[in-house]
Order: sequence, then structure tokens, then C-alpha cells
Amino acid sequence: MLPLDGFRILDLTRFLSGPYCTMVLAELGADVIKFEQPISGDDSRRMSPKVNGESYPFTMPNRSKRSVSLDLKTDRGREIFVELVRDADVVIENFRPGVAQRLGIGYEALRAVKPDLIYCSISGFGQTGPYKTRPGFDIMAQGTVGFLRMTGAPDGQPAKVGIAINDLAAGATAIYSILGAHLLRQRSGQGQYIDISLVDAALAWTVWESGAFFGGGEVPQPTGTRHRRSTPYQAYRTADGYVTIGAANDRLWKRLVIEVLDRPDWLEDPRFRTLPDRMANIDELEHEIEAITSTRTTDEWIAVLDEAGVPGGQVLTYDQALVDPHVRARDMIVELEHPIIGPMRTIGPPVKFSDLDFAVRGPAPWLGQHTAEVLAESGMSQESIDELFAEGVLFDAHPDLPRS
Repeated sequence: MLPLDGFRILDLTRFLSGPYCTMVLAELGADVIKFEQPISGDDSRRMSPKVNGESYPFTMPNRSKRSVSLDLKTDRGREIFVELVRDADVVIENFRPGVAQRLGIGYEALRAVKPDLIYCSISGFGQTGPYKTRPGFDIMAQGTVGFLRMTGAPDGQPAKVGIAINDLAAGATAIYSILGAHLLRQRSGQGQYIDISLVDAALAWTVWESGAFFGGGEVPQPTGTRHRRSTPYQAYRTADGYVTIGAANDRLWKRLVIEVLDRPDWLEDPRFRTLPDRMANIDELEHEIEAITSTRTTDEWIAVLDEAGVPGGQVLTYDQALVDPHVRARDMIVELEHPIIGPMRTIGPPVKFSDLDFAVRGPAPWLGQHTAEVLAESGMSQESIDELFAEGVLFDAHPDLPRS
């Protein structure tokens, strides 16, 4: 049994924020039905690399779902969608504000059909405010919340966080918001409208930065790998790469200088005696530490750091991370069989429950793979389904392939 068994989500989202949210909920047991436009589908289906015509990037956040390809711009397509809402728990969309209403599938229209519906909207800037009508992808949101100005090397150009952090923040926010709304509905019978923006979700993650600004007027600047509040806490050059060191308190600092770097004199050095001293002289500290760490390899330093109980680690490229023995031992790489791609790999769920099988439930669907299946489940006759396919209201990219 999974916690969301019997929970149905109608997913109108594209790209990453919404699909990431519904992927997690699907793997917690929800029946996620992904609605896509005929022929083109989710915009991320265009992304390379492709294998046998299927986008590999698309498959990552869209696994464990069913795909229905339905033209919501037609009257019949909208009618079908509204009928399916009657048996749904959640509708989630990430259109620009106003688009769902113009299509006739906004919250008010669907609440009239399903009064206790949970309806979640994700957009770049939210449903209110002066920027609400702006289209907004992850990079626009990163710029708006200051991330482009606090990431990268000092005195460098604005730099984007290496992953789509605002998209993922919005997706994660949507997950707990939907679950919270569901718990409330179980007690009160009350539905809920949820308004989430990429900007708000990521801004809420600026925990240390907001404290420094509200408490001392400090505007976060790019610091490379350095921590803004503590040192030594960064990556240092070694003989064959870099090693991360996190001596984030006086106890770890003492272990580092005595047991790892063999510089006990630094404990009384006025430049480094206290954390404020070390922060004031962080450039000198980095230079002194790297003069030592550059004499041995990363693996040698990690062995010494581990022995001393000082946090330290590798600085890997992404391909190296994916074959790291610890990552493999944690089952973070999952092998699947996709009906078109064939054997493929994906990133596994990060949570390890004691008595819950939280796992990838299946590969991402091809466009429209479950269109006929879902409509037949709703009670539509095969004759009507065939007619709607012929009219172009419904679509299946591979009607001749066997169903899963």
C-alpha cells in the first residue's frame, strides 16, 4: 500500500516545476494523468538527446504517469476534461495566469463541477502582483530573487545555479502544499486553490541570506565555494583536483589544524584564532591551507580528514558522481525498460522509508499512450473514442504499439 493509493491528479503542466511535483506524488501512489496537446505534447518532448525519437530529458520528471493527449482548444476536448474532473482529487497547471480561465478550465469553472477540488497553479511570478502576466522560466526567476548575483566567482559575470533551482523549488513547494490541502480536506471537506510562483518558492529558500540582510543589511555576493558565515568551509586545491573541507565550528577547526594540516600554531595565530578572525583573513587562510592541500591528492586528504573526523569530500564532475560507489549503494540510479527507448536509466527517489516501497513505478509514457485507456475507464464507448481520434480531438503517437 502507498499513501496516495486511489488519489487522482489531472496534470496540465509542462517543462519541470509541475512535472517534478506530480512525479513525486505519482511515486507516492497517486494516479497521475498527464494531459498533453496532440502532436506536440509537453514542450520538453522536443529536448535532446533523443533515443528512437523519444526525448530522454522528458522521461526524467514524467515517469510513473499516464499520458492522455486531448485538444483542450476544442469544445469536445474541454467537455471530456471537465467530466474527468468529477472523479479527480487535484488539478495542477502551469499556464500563464489567465490562460486556464480562457480555456474554461480555471478553478471557479471546475469547482462548480467538483466543490472539494484542490487546484494548484504554478507560474513564474504568481497570480497577483505587477509581474503576474510576465512569462517566466527558471532563469528569469533566478534573476528576480538575486540568485544570478550571488552565484559564481567574486567579480565575475552573473552566474546561474547549476540546476533549475527555482523550478524545483516551486515543484517541491507544490508537493507539500497539495498534501497539506488534502489533509485539510479530509477533516473539513473543503477544497483549496493554491497559487505558487517560481519567485516566491525560491525566495523562501534564502534562509541564511535573509537573516544576514534583515539583521545587518548585508547583500549576498558571489563567493565561489566559500560560505558567507564560516571558514574554513569551501573547496581547496589538491595535487590532482579539489577537496571540500567543512571545519564549521571551533572543535572541528582544532582537529583540522592539529590532526590534518599539522599546523597547531594556527590556534594562537591572531589571524585565525577565532571565527571572526578567520573570516576577516579568509584570503590568507585559503592561501595557507592550499599551500598544504596542494601537496597531496584528493583521496589522500579525504582519508586523513575521515580519520580525524573532519568533514571533507570530493569535487566530482556529474559523470563521476553517477558512478560513485556510495551513490550506487544508495540505489540512486534505477534501470527501466521504456516501450520505445528500450533499456534506460533514471535517478531514483531520494527518500528511504522503513516500511514503504517508494520507488519508480514505471517509465514515462509516450505521447497519448493511455488516452483510450483512461477514457474507457471513465465509461466512454469504444465507438466514441474512435470517432474522437478520427476528428483529432484525441491523439496517440503510437497507436500500433502494445499497451503497458
